[in-house]
Amino acid sequence: MGLSLPAFADWQALGALERSGARITANAVDLDSGNIIQQLNADDRLSPASLTKMVVAAAALDTWAADKTFQTRLLGTGSLKNGVISGNLIMSGGGDATLEHQALWKLAVQLKAAGITSVNGGLIVNTSPLGEMKCETQDRCDAMTRSATAYNAPIAAVGVDFGNWCIDVRAAEVGADAIVVGCSVAQLPVPVQGNIKTTKANVRSTLWVERFTEPGIGDVIRVGGTMPAGSGQSVYRAMSDPALGTGLLMAETLREIGIAMNGPVSVSHAALQKDAYVMAAVDGLSLKEQLGRMLRFSNNYIADVLTLNIATVGNQTPETLADAGTTLSNYIARVQKNGKRAKVSPPRIYSGSGLTPENEFSADELTAVLANQYYNTRNFPAFYGGLVVPRQAPFAFLRLGSAAWLDRVALKTGTMNEPYSVCGVSGYIRKKNGGWIAFTTIVNGSPRVKKVPLYKAMEAIRADIDDLLERY
Repeated sequence: MGLSLPAFADWQALGALERSGARITANAVDLDSGNIIQQLNADDRLSPASLTKMVVAAAALDTWAADKTFQTRLLGTGSLKNGVISGNLIMSGGGDATLEHQALWKLAVQLKAAGITSVNGGLIVNTSPLGEMKCETQDRCDAMTRSATAYNAPIAAVGVDFGNWCIDVRAAEVGADAIVVGCSVAQLPVPVQGNIKTTKANVRSTLWVERFTEPGIGDVIRVGGTMPAGSGQSVYRAMSDPALGTGLLMAETLREIGIAMNGPVSVSHAALQKDAYVMAAVDGLSLKEQLGRMLRFSNNYIADVLTLNIATVGNQTPETLADAGTTLSNYIARVQKNGKRAKVSPPRIYSGSGLTPENEFSADELTAVLANQYYNTRNFPAFYGGLVVPRQAPFAFLRLGSAAWLDRVALKTGTMNEPYSVCGVSGYIRKKNGGWIAFTTIVNGSPRVKKVPLYKAMEAIRADIDDLLERY
């Protein structure tokens, strides 16, 4: 559908913010008529941060059905006799970004049920077809040596719990050390250093958990602080190598269920050997469920693994995440071309997560993606279902505003602080007559004003969206 000329030239609150030094791109389109309702620098390309995930969701739904799943398998090599696999056990990932630690037990139980008692070789984690991924963002490169959070895990074809160590901490008796174990295993397969003291029940917790990577040792979990009696907490910390970490957890799970592993855990990026035979398999969450987690909680790991998976369709293996991002750039260009609004060159996208500040696209380009999904009756339920209504948002800064803002808008946000501030909001407005509006607003800092406070950007965006809600 072609889009007509705008009825309104600008967004008043965002226009004022622009005059104070911010960079703005914004537009809103009536999806019933195709008319542009209002726009402000709609063709300017700015950094969208996590709004990039909306492009990932749209491209994924255009690539696969909403019920698509990705599978993780255990395969044997060599002969199988009397419950003994004479060769290696291979853990092969199909790019399931939502592989959880419970799935490792499902795989182990299937192996146990097949009568397997031991593996003479080792456990090889096979990462094809995605291959070896290097860190391409500062956060993920920093996480190669240390992490005190969960969001910056390196990406891999096989990565449990979004590439994280899940650590279960439970208080003991007052004065004693708290119990530190894995969420799915009685003993973590990496060293744990330090201790957490148990205090009286009414004392505030001061526990801390960090993951360090030491040469010749690998990942080490360091803990400290205190926690009150009767309490417990699961803590997620990024692995330095999710494929290797997942393999270590898989081997420990097999050991705890009674299957002996007689060789080491290793990682291979080569093609899977042809004579390997399947012993166990588990499917991950459906695509629509993955998209819901990615959009609602802005999950970076899901976004970038899906980006790689999309790029591999057609038997192409991207060497880097930036290579895979080209698939998203070309997707936007195709949508724009179909809407007869194509630019001379595709936008720049280097990651699906938006962690790369070099990502750039315009409000017009993202709104075209939203419009394209709306007109696609097959995709729209899954796409729209991943967005959040502000009243039910997991983040408090969205749960502010008028009743119309809280209930008649479904959106995704994108924020970033470095090297300049980013605040973006994009989604759909439900009109009073039951119709629909698609909108995109992106606020970036500038050389003049490097940091636009989040509250100030959100106030301007809400004010202009409230104006649309009042008129429509």
